Amino acid sequence: MSTIANNIAKVAARIREAAQAVGRDPDTIGLMAVSKTQPAAAIREAHEAGLLDFGENYLQEALEKQAELADLPLVWHFIGPIQSNKTKPIAEHFDWVHSIDRLKIAQRLSNQRPAELPPLNVCLQVNVSHEPSKSGCAPEDAAELARAIAALPRLRLRGLMAIPEPTDDPVEQHAAFARVRQLQEQIGAQLDCLSMGMSQDLEAAIAEGATWVRIGTALFGARTYPAQSDTPPANDQRNNR
Repeated sequence: MSTIANNIAKVAARIREAAQAVGRDPDTIGLMAVSKTQPAAAIREAHEAGLLDFGENYLQEALEKQAELADLPLVWHFIGPIQSNKTKPIAEHFDWVHSIDRLKIAQRLSNQRPAELPPLNVCLQVNVSHEPSKSGCAPEDAAELARAIAALPRLRLRGLMAIPEPTDDPVEQHAAFARVRQLQEQIGAQLDCLSMGMSQDLEAAIAEGATWVRIGTALFGARTYPAQSDTPPANDQRNNR
């Protein structure tokens, strides 16, 4: 078994054990491999080990890998901050977007989603810890923004995404994820997804209702950042690990 395949098996076991510990069906929790900075060969290897869903933060890097891996039936998730001038290729080349944090971006994605493709699955990113350096709308603005996004014709609002402030304290981890779940329940609107939980805190996220966990380091190992046009933001080392 390859290193990546072995890591996938270990993460899958963690997900299964975390779900069973709180009486959840493990099959209701999706494993998204955060493949930013990873070569296409690593994604191909992960697919051979059974993964279908891959999350990318940097548009140009992602488009290059999508072209190289066009022979595979992969599901592509955009999970990084979105600039207005990059909405069109994101709308054209991704199946999911987890990082919408303002209405302007949502409107552009809806307007630019090709008619021949199904509506784009999207999540509203919430800055649940109120960190000034992190993307995401304020929790108190989420309900109004969610209603506006849900009305856009070429988007399908699925739920919320959050990257709480990192902590090794399980109590604080649970509390942050619980706030996201409670916000989802308050918004309602048939939201069925909670995109939260990374390599270091997936157990707490699953206990609080995560339906997508975004795992990078535990699958691929520590990442390095090559020189590229999509420069990682200052807080990127904390995002989608």
